[in-house]
Amino acid sequence: MFRHSSSDGLGLIGDALDANAIPYEYADLYAAPANSSLNEADALIIMGGSMSANDALPFIGREIQHIRNAIECDKAVLGVCLGAQLIAKALGARVYANRVKEVGWAPVTFHDASLRDPLFTAITGDPIIFHWHGETFDLPPGAELLASSAGCKNQAFRVGDRIYGLQFHLEVTPGMIVEWCREDEACAAAVHPPIDPHAHAACARKLAETIFGRWCRLVKGQISACGASC
Repeated sequence: MFRHSSSDGLGLIGDALDANAIPYEYADLYAAPANSSLNEADALIIMGGSMSANDALPFIGREIQHIRNAIECDKAVLGVCLGAQLIAKALGARVYANRVKEVGWAPVTFHDASLRDPLFTAITGDPIIFHWHGETFDLPPGAELLASSAGCKNQAFRVGDRIYGLQFHLEVTPGMIVEWCREDEACAAAVHPPIDPHAHAACARKLAETIFGRWCRLVKGQISACGASC
């Protein structure tokens, strides 16, 4: 799992991994090059961060190459916010400033394509999910758009059957939101009404349990299939 600061974590994704008995490790490429065990991982998760996928930072380039390697090896890949942008860039799509900075709780609309998707099938209505980003991306070649919001068209996509990018932050807990607001007080202060970390947390947690639980089962199915064929 790629994170972009020592204070970042998996949040509700970690809960789903634990519930499905899937072990995981943090690979902090911003601090040091990855060790060889990264290539042995069955899946890859890329979390968010304050930097841009376009930044000329050595670890950003290394992450993009690792994402490409994982995709070439047909591994399950999940990216959140910056992670989704890095997946898009790794697949040749453009990353650029969104027309608005989307911060706080806002509805997400799931498209008809989501009804056929293993992760998002049967998700109804326009659930309110947390957002914190200023950039967006073009859909990568061959990607299927799964969700949008009023502030950002490309909120979720899938490429093939196991590569997912989520612009929204379904993984966050109220504690994570509090920490982000503390780290970026100016950004949080610009949101009106002020961000309530608990406002939609209960419903978002239920949705996260469903979606991330399905992703974990996708990963376990991939591992089982590999074990049967390798």
